[in-house]
Amino acid sequence: MPDTIPAPDYQVARHFMVDGQLRPSKVTDPRVIAAMRALPRENFVPPAMAPLAYIDGDVRLTPTRSMMKPLVLARLVQLAAPRAGEMALVVGAGSGYGAAILAACGAQVTALEEDSALCELAGRALRGVAGVTLVHGPLAEGWPAAAPYDLIVIEGSVHAVPERIGRQVAQTGRLVTVVAQEAGRSAAVLAEPSVGGLAVRPMFDAVAPKLPSLWPAPSFAF
Repeated sequence: MPDTIPAPDYQVARHFMVDGQLRPSKVTDPRVIAAMRALPRENFVPPAMAPLAYIDGDVRLTPTRSMMKPLVLARLVQLAAPRAGEMALVVGAGSGYGAAILAACGAQVTALEEDSALCELAGRALRGVAGVTLVHGPLAEGWPAAAPYDLIVIEGSVHAVPERIGRQVAQTGRLVTVVAQEAGRSAAVLAEPSVGGLAVRPMFDAVAPKLPSLWPAPSFAF
């Protein structure tokens, strides 16, 4: 037996991901397909996790954070429908992969992350990626310095759309994320400004890793 396991052919893995996971499952935006076929997803995970970069599932980045599975991310970006030149904010950018996909679709992206280790990983992975500015700060605050945004992507699941982040959406903008209740339906949502505040509509069933700091603290029952 060989002493080492050969490294996967990541280019082949990318094509299998697109043709086997995305295209059969309602991902039709040619920009999203092209971006996910081209971007080296293995660069956006810790080296030890690189062989798992293209699995049909979430990939652990830190003990408390994971990269969203390719299909859910692709459908979320497709739902966001980024347009060239739009100002976008990614909340919970993690390793920067979702921000890079949005930038490949033409958006000018601010990628917000609060975890220092993930910021380091994203900084390395995003070298040479045009159109992404990586910033460090608490996710719950959003990034008001560059608001309002045409588009906000919260890259993970939340209990509810945070009001402070929602207020950073432009009047003609939109926000997408996955809203998951403790027990019940979990769905990708599209939120748009209305007279009464953000109007949130569930669009398709989806499950995504939690963004812990955007969930309420556990309560204790006696």
